[in-house]
Amino acid sequence: MSEEQKPQPQEPAAKAPPAKAKPPGPEPLDNELVRRLRARFAHAVGDALEDRGQAIVFVSRERLLDVCDYLKREEKFNLLTDLTAVDRYSSDPRFEVVYNLYSFAHNQRLRLKVRLADAETVPSVTPVWGAANWLEREAYDMFGIRFDGHPNLKRILMPDEWRGHPLRKDYDIIQQDTAWVRENLGIKSGQ
Repeated sequence: MSEEQKPQPQEPAAKAPPAKAKPPGPEPLDNELVRRLRARFAHAVGDALEDRGQAIVFVSRERLLDVCDYLKREEKFNLLTDLTAVDRYSSDPRFEVVYNLYSFAHNQRLRLKVRLADAETVPSVTPVWGAANWLEREAYDMFGIRFDGHPNLKRILMPDEWRGHPLRKDYDIIQQDTAWVRENLGIKSGQ
């Protein structure tokens, strides 16, 4: 039998890659902290969720300062690690202001969220956590969210003359950049 006539070994059929597991989504959360918050602040505490091990609690903007003060003094969430926002452009309310908190005493994290309509304001939490000063300015600069009672709410990243807020989903950065460069530098933009 010639080499060409010998039966060739067949390659095993390629196995399909395993299906990717869908990451777990948020689940309702009902732990001791959430129960204490609900007992103390009743209707000011909205949804409570756990997402990938992170506790998330929605609170009303009207009681935000009270909740934050309680969380710092009683629950020992003494560090505001970050403050940002999310533009849910087609939703109502449009924005979520997000407060990431940490408790050194309990080695625990908590994410507070406040929902806001486009023209609504939220109280500044600078009286509770001084670090909020710059973080609120950044959220104001990038999203246009106003913080009532902030000691110096002004732009922090963009030039003072800049129009609009770059992290809003309806914002055209190329058009704004071109206009700003032309008006303030007197040259044609490289965009």
